[in-house]
Amino acid sequence: MIPNNALCHLMLDQQAAWCLVVNGQLYALDHFTSLADWLQAAAGRPSAAITDLLDGTESYRLIGPAAQLNDPDAGIRYLAPIDAQEVWAFGVTYEMSREARMRESNAPTIYGQVYSAERPEIFFKATGPRVVASGDAVAIRADSTWNVPEAELTLLLTPALEIIGYTIGNDMSSRDIEGQNPLYLPQAKVYTRSCALGPFIVLAEASFNPVDIQVDCRILRAGGEAFAGSTYTSRIHRRLSELADWLGRCNEYPQGVFAMTGTGIVPPDIFTLAEGDIIEIRMAGLGALVNPVISITPQQGVKHGISDAEGT
Repeated sequence: MIPNNALCHLMLDQQAAWCLVVNGQLYALDHFTSLADWLQAAAGRPSAAITDLLDGTESYRLIGPAAQLNDPDAGIRYLAPIDAQEVWAFGVTYEMSREARMRESNAPTIYGQVYSAERPEIFFKATGPRVVASGDAVAIRADSTWNVPEAELTLLLTPALEIIGYTIGNDMSSRDIEGQNPLYLPQAKVYTRSCALGPFIVLAEASFNPVDIQVDCRILRAGGEAFAGSTYTSRIHRRLSELADWLGRCNEYPQGVFAMTGTGIVPPDIFTLAEGDIIEIRMAGLGALVNPVISITPQQGVKHGISDAEGT
């Protein structure tokens, strides 16, 4: 499904382009210099910025019917809908997540406490280069034996912490690493290809209701279904505006920021992802984020490092 009133980042004719889907048509935003610039201009006036964007179709370059995004022969490839923004994430926002994190951990009480605490769990997830698009591969760590996807409604916020859009996120996680010690969370969450976003950013206008979206996650393996689960965003324990407020406490995001809101879909404890799996995350009104899975070794995570000999 291709959503309406949505931004997307595409490779068109070997050129990266920000595009807009309106009323079933796909437009290239040739004037759109960057997502960061648009978010900065939208700060303090998100509704007006959305209206201005949607009302300007007569001045945009028409690519054609948006349905061609579903045509593999159209020569169009999704890019991650991010540029200079950071990606942050909230944890333990669903009851299902609280229970799963308590089972995996050697310190289970901290997860029960944060679920009901005033202050939520917030952690840094990714920068743009670590984020992959729909169709590109996400990664599992070769030094982990228990890897899962986490399907998450993801907010796009202006520098003023106003919600201006919504997208689908996959917060790849190594549950055994975090379970050994909560201080290992950055290693379990932040690594090459550990985050996927997209393919669309649905604009936060009145016709879209983010608080009761059906979320489906399916994992395909060797032509069959290895796992399927679903939830609703209405089960998030906190208001979305509350999450945005906490993210901005004593912190600034001059380029805007993406905020992953937690997962309510947890595979059984005996399940782990394998190389070659395909992860499909679908959210009503937001489309589908689809990624194959690869495994990366510790050495593959280092592209521009120095050798042990050079570092001594």
